[in-house]
Formats: sequence, C-alpha cells, structure tokens
Amino acid sequence: MLKNISKILEGREFVSVATCDFKGRPNAAPKFLLKIENSFLYLIDYSFGHTWENLKINPRVSVSFVDTETLMGYQLNGAVDIIKNGPVYQAICEDVIAKEIDLSAKRIIEGVSTERSHKNFEISMSEKFLVYKINIEEVVQIGTSGELKREKIEK
Repeated sequence: MLKNISKILEGREFVSVATCDFKGRPNAAPKFLLKIENSFLYLIDYSFGHTWENLKINPRVSVSFVDTETLMGYQLNGAVDIIKNGPVYQAICEDVIAKEIDLSAKRIIEGVSTERSHKNFEISMSEKFLVYKINIEEVVQIGTSGELKREKIEK
C-alpha cells in the first residue's frame, strides 16, 4: 500500500496533520508536503503554533488525505523527528526552495492561462521553519463505504 501512497502524493502540496496535546485536546492543520522517501514523509512547518507545541510533548502524528481519483481516504501514522539545523536541514532547504519555485510557477501559469485570480500566487516559507520527518509505521486505507485496511510498515 505504501508504494501506491507515493504515487497519490506526487504533485500534492498539502496534507492534514493531527496531533494531540498533554490534556488530550486534538489539533489538525494543513502542512506543506515536501516529499516521501521510502517509509519517511517530510513536511515543512513554522516553528510556532499548536502542531509544534504538541510535538514537543507527544511526537506521534496522523497524516490524512484523500485520493480524489478513487475517493479513498488514507492515514499515515507514525513518530516524528524534528529537524531544525545541521547538514540534513541544509539539504532540505534546497528542496524547499525548489518546491516553492515550482508551485509558485504553476499557480502563476494557471492564473494567466485560465484568467483565474488567486489572492496569492507565490508560495513563501518563513525563514524559520522546521522539517517533520515522519517515520511511517502504519498505513490505513479508508474505503468509500467506511471499510478499513491497515498495513504495518516493517523496517
């Protein structure tokens, strides 16, 4: 199932991430999807807000999205490593800049060719951002009539 997930996420810019604080209060918010490699999902976020605060307490997340072709829903559940500096972070910064440029260009071209106006054409990340490296431990497929298929990811 994880191989299909990579195909579904290609070209997608955002996914929803759910976290929980110390008192059990949930938080779900859209996050910038950078890439998926093997069984790791890389998301970009600001270094403030509920997601960041919750992950300092509880590093577990559930990422959700829908495949609009099949209307199947998906959850990717796992633990997060937060990357905020170092050589891996620097390499990811280059990937973020490339993805920002690509997405901004697509939005501008779409706006011009369809005469559609966007409030913002360009995507721009704060200079202070974090990388959430999610170790995908479980994939849950949610069928159109509510049936669930779970797959544990073996490392």
